[in-house]
Amino acid sequence: MAEEVVLLDFWPSPFGMRSRIALAEKGIKYEHKEEDLRNKSALLLQMNPVHKKIPVLIHNGKPVCESLIQVQYIDEVWHDKAPLLPSDPYQKATARFWADYVDKKIYEVGGRVWKTKGEKQATAKKELIETLKLLEKELGDKPYFGGESLGYVDVAFIPFYSWFYALEKCGNFSIEAECPKLIAWAKRCMQKESVAKSLPDQQKVYDFILEMKKHFGIE
Repeated sequence: MAEEVVLLDFWPSPFGMRSRIALAEKGIKYEHKEEDLRNKSALLLQMNPVHKKIPVLIHNGKPVCESLIQVQYIDEVWHDKAPLLPSDPYQKATARFWADYVDKKIYEVGGRVWKTKGEKQATAKKELIETLKLLEKELGDKPYFGGESLGYVDVAFIPFYSWFYALEKCGNFSIEAECPKLIAWAKRCMQKESVAKSLPDQQKVYDFILEMKKHFGIE
């Protein structure tokens, strides 16, 4: 039986990008369905009735929700391709810890950078840089977070790179000036076809955020 893989997604979503990268890394062909989040499809509401959010990975009619769970699922199902998670239980737990850290911090703090101004924005920028510096320290001198090849933490984190330019423009600061090793890592990831083809253009993301600011009345 032919495998049926569908991804319900929204192009600027860093969470959707994770699943796109993981599927590309494994060489899995899938149908990409773009969602209008202001007018969610019946399929999305049916497949993710709890959170009603993208991304949703549908494999042979069965939904898998939440992006990090999807990446783990993709890694387990198509385990004959290069693994994303290490086999060693401790290394696996460490990778899950850092992916969870990215999940809990980057989107929320980054959101505060573009949604606020003045003192609130200054606080958000400071917190974002501190968060990124901590991740840069964890990366160390390794090419990727897991070592020599692209792995779980890289897949969890690299999508947010597509938002960096927008955050810098909105917050008037430079991430590269603060975290040069992290930007070098991001550029290394971007040399991989699975990443480059899964991430949207940074200018396009910035234009999207400007539209969002207008929509929410944020000047």
